[in-house]
Amino acid sequence: MIKTATKGGYWELMINVKNLTKNYGDVCAVGDISFAIRKGEITGLLGPNGAGKTTTLRILTGFLKATEGNVVIGKYNVEENPLQVKEMIGYLPESAPLYGDMMVYDYLEFIKRIREVEDEHRVREIADLCGLQGVMHKNINELSKGYKQRVGLAHAMIHNPDILILDEPTSGLDPNQIIEIRNLIREIGKEKTVILSTHILPEVEATCDRVIIIDRGNIVADDSTAQLRSSAGKDITILLELSGATFDEINNVLREMDGVKMVTRTGDRDDHIAMSLVTDGEKDLRPDVFTIIKDRGWTLYEMSREYRSLEHVFRDLTRGGVDGTI
Repeated sequence: MIKTATKGGYWELMINVKNLTKNYGDVCAVGDISFAIRKGEITGLLGPNGAGKTTTLRILTGFLKATEGNVVIGKYNVEENPLQVKEMIGYLPESAPLYGDMMVYDYLEFIKRIREVEDEHRVREIADLCGLQGVMHKNINELSKGYKQRVGLAHAMIHNPDILILDEPTSGLDPNQIIEIRNLIREIGKEKTVILSTHILPEVEATCDRVIIIDRGNIVADDSTAQLRSSAGKDITILLELSGATFDEINNVLREMDGVKMVTRTGDRDDHIAMSLVTDGEKDLRPDVFTIIKDRGWTLYEMSREYRSLEHVFRDLTRGGVDGTI
């Protein structure tokens, strides 16, 4: 196991990627990226569709060969020791490769034998962990998408790997199923190193300790979720919908307020004017805005505020991303 020194001691590196590049002909899907993931981290690989997330994960798991670069899982090089790497990794691709005509119990027993797992109680243990107790007697093709994802997770974990790699684990699930899978991933992350790819911001904020943002094959951010939120700055946006004056009249008054950085018209609804005020965040300006509107006899229909969030960071870093599946 590779260890790296930090101010607090040593961290064990479970995944170490250096100068990874993958080309498909003239198309560069992943361009010279490097990162390391420590033992016990839940890391989100975040990016728009076609950013290179799936390609990166397939190289990490040994399903694709890199054009250039080096990947070490634990102490094993992916290209030089593929079998040892696969023993350390549990991999759930976006579309879990399940045998739909098999019962859940029979399927997991089948995977256990293929993986040469000797623990006779392992299927029951993994069914308990993944919440499959009530569907073990059902055929997989009878299950909901959420339960199929649970079976896929059980498949990926049945050999008790040190690392779990999940590609879009909540894709296509309804809101209740998404929450269930998120909770399951957090529970698994107490004992495993987890890397999951997604383009869904709430997924990362609810699940991950750390975020790597990738755009057009390049890493554009790599930090803890808290630090990335902090990097968004203190700006607060106040959203307004009002009537009784023109936008120019309203703009001329509001932009003179201390703390207002920008006033933008965002659209009209009937005779209402919708706008946003970007403020410096030093003070909540909503009471002052309300007083100005009231004193001038304007009619206020709506006022709310939003902080800059991880979503703003993501949009700023990935504008102009491509659409695709690489």
